[in-house]
Amino acid sequence: MADEGPNPRQLGRYLVLAQVGLEMVAPIGLGVWLDFLLGWLPWLTVVGVLLGFSLGLYHIVIVTSRNENSDTSGSKPP
Repeated sequence: MADEGPNPRQLGRYLVLAQVGLEMVAPIGLGVWLDFLLGWLPWLTVVGVLLGFSLGLYHIVIVTSRNENSDTSGSKPP
């Protein structure tokens, strides 16, 4: 038997989790870069950490609530 490959639904979940990771890291990197550019060390890095953590946490809550709603709606009989 040939391997069918990854399930598209699971692959979508993995891509969303990767996006959440990038949303958490990108503001930190931007803050570090702007700190070195402007010489405001460490204030923009701290802002980037707080912004990245809050946006990532918010996105994780949205994704998990969406997954719970879609899982429960699919399991109910018509």
